[in-house]
Amino acid sequence: MAEILVLVDHVEGTPKKVSYELLTLARTLGEPSAVVLGKGASAAAEKVAAYGAEKVYVSEAEELSQFLVAPYATVLAQLVQEKNPAAVLLPSNVTGKEVGARLAVKIGSGLVTDAVGVTPEFVAEQPIFGGAVTVQSKVQTGTPIITVRPNSTAATEQAGAGTVEQVTATFSDADKAAKVVESVVEAKGGRPDLGEASIVVSGGRGMGNAENFSIVEKLADTLGAAVGASRAATDAGWYPHQNQVGQTGRTVSPQLYIAVGISGAIQHRAGMQTSKTIVAINKDPEAPIFELADFGLVGDLFNVVPQLTEEIQKRKG
Repeated sequence: MAEILVLVDHVEGTPKKVSYELLTLARTLGEPSAVVLGKGASAAAEKVAAYGAEKVYVSEAEELSQFLVAPYATVLAQLVQEKNPAAVLLPSNVTGKEVGARLAVKIGSGLVTDAVGVTPEFVAEQPIFGGAVTVQSKVQTGTPIITVRPNSTAATEQAGAGTVEQVTATFSDADKAAKVVESVVEAKGGRPDLGEASIVVSGGRGMGNAENFSIVEKLADTLGAAVGASRAATDAGWYPHQNQVGQTGRTVSPQLYIAVGISGAIQHRAGMQTSKTIVAINKDPEAPIFELADFGLVGDLFNVVPQLTEEIQKRKG
C-alpha cells in the first residue's frame, strides 16, 4: 500500500486527539506513517503506533523548537522527496495550514485546506462560503497535501508496527528567520480544548451578561463539553475572545453543538455549521439558527437550560 504521511500535533510527546483522527483516516487511504517533530517527539512513537502508524519519523532537532514553523516544512519536504508518499495529511489548525502551505511551495504540489473527508482517490470534501456550500476538490499537481478539520473522523485504535526512524535535515537561513523568544504554556482547566471537543455548548447575545455564562458552563461541565461564545458575546466582554466560534474566531466541527441564546448570524454559522448534530435554544421562533438546527427549543434559556442540566445530571446518576 502507498505510504501516507501524517504530521502529528503533540505537546512534548503527547499527541492531540486530531492526530489520532488523521491516522485513522490515513488507514483508509494507504499505509499511515506518523511524522513527529520537536521537543519530546520520541515519546509519541508508541502512542501513534496504537492508532496504526507503521513507521514513525522522528526529529527533535533544536531548530524545530527554536524557530517558527518553517523548519517543520523543511523536514516534511525532505521526507516527501525521499519516501514519495501518496499524500500528506495535516491538522487543519493554524500551524497545520501554515506548514502545509510552505510544504506545497517547497515541493511544487497542490494544497487543499479544511477538508472534512477524503476518499481513497484523494478527493477532499470541503465546506466553503462559510459552510453554505460543500465542494469536492482534488490536487492535480504533485503530492496531495490536505489539512483536515478536527472531529471529521472518529479515532479508532488499530495497532501498527510503529518502526521508529530518526530524521535529520539541513535548515537554511530562511528557516531561521522567525525565532521563538518565549513559550508560555496555557493554563488548562477541566474542559476539553474548543477546537478538538466532541461536544460544544456556546452562549450568545441572549445570555445578557457575563455572569449568566455560568448557566452555559454548568451545562457544558455536565456534558464534558467545551464552552464557546458568539462574536456578540465576546465583543461585549462577557467571555474570552479565544472562545469565540465563528468566521473571525474558531471553526469547530463537534459531534454535538448546542447554541444557547444565539440568533445564528452567518458570521457564527460559518464557524459551526459542519457540526454533526446542532441543537438551538432561543426564545425567538424566527431566529435564523433554527434553519440550521437538527433540534430546536423555543423558550426562555434561563428556564430551559437549568432544567436540561438537571435532567442530564439525573440520567447520569
